[in-house]
Amino acid sequence: MQAKTGEESVSMAWLAFLGLGAIAGVLAGLLGVGGGLVLVAALAWMLPLLGVPQDAAMHAALASSLASIVLTAAASARAHARRGSVMWPTVRWMVPGLLVGGWAGAAFAIHLPGDWLRWLVAGYCFLAAAQLLLGRRTPADAHTRPAPCGPGMSAAGVGIGAVSAVVGIGGGSMTVPLLVARGVAPVRAVGTSSACGVAIGLASAAGYALQAPAGALPAHAIGYVYLPAAIGVAIASVFAAPYGTRLAHRLSGETLKRVFAGFLVLVGSSLLLGG
Repeated sequence: MQAKTGEESVSMAWLAFLGLGAIAGVLAGLLGVGGGLVLVAALAWMLPLLGVPQDAAMHAALASSLASIVLTAAASARAHARRGSVMWPTVRWMVPGLLVGGWAGAAFAIHLPGDWLRWLVAGYCFLAAAQLLLGRRTPADAHTRPAPCGPGMSAAGVGIGAVSAVVGIGGGSMTVPLLVARGVAPVRAVGTSSACGVAIGLASAAGYALQAPAGALPAHAIGYVYLPAAIGVAIASVFAAPYGTRLAHRLSGETLKRVFAGFLVLVGSSLLLGG
């Protein structure tokens, strides 16, 4: 009976990870994020039930979310690229900064207490939502404007990569508002953000895996990356991302911004209440 209970627990955990992955994939396509904010909140609650020490749960949630985002963002970016909504010149300028920032942000987050990380994620959600709701309307020529490029975008990538690593996301809730503020249509900002999320996920997850203290998690992990969660979420998200992409192309720019802002408020509130 004991063994059966253990097997059932493992099966339920995998089903939960797959369900989270489906949600993350849809959000990746719709909002330009790998569902990282949702994943962090859910995994921070789930992982202690699976044997992850409570004081390492937030770090493991961040690391596992970021690891799964690599495939989630790649699937979303591929779907958006097919529709011509990825600005590759912008991506090329941002990637070097994103890689540096992601690695450095992970190194910084590893040394922060879990409660601090929870509050940082929640506060960040509210700020990003306010920026979207209070920002200017999308210009009429947003779909034909040239892609933002130059050293300024590389510098922005460093900051976006670092903050993304600390809060466990693919950077969409920073990259999308930045591009929208530069006059880019929201759907193109979402597609470009998805491509940038691949670089953020790679650098940040590697940072959490390789810079974590020895024995950070008891089993099934590389550093702070809890492999069952990262793999389960990634598998489901790859198949779900195209559905979010289709929805993003059916919504108006202003509607997409409001959906994005509401999503951030809900996740920030859940983190505060969960603390």
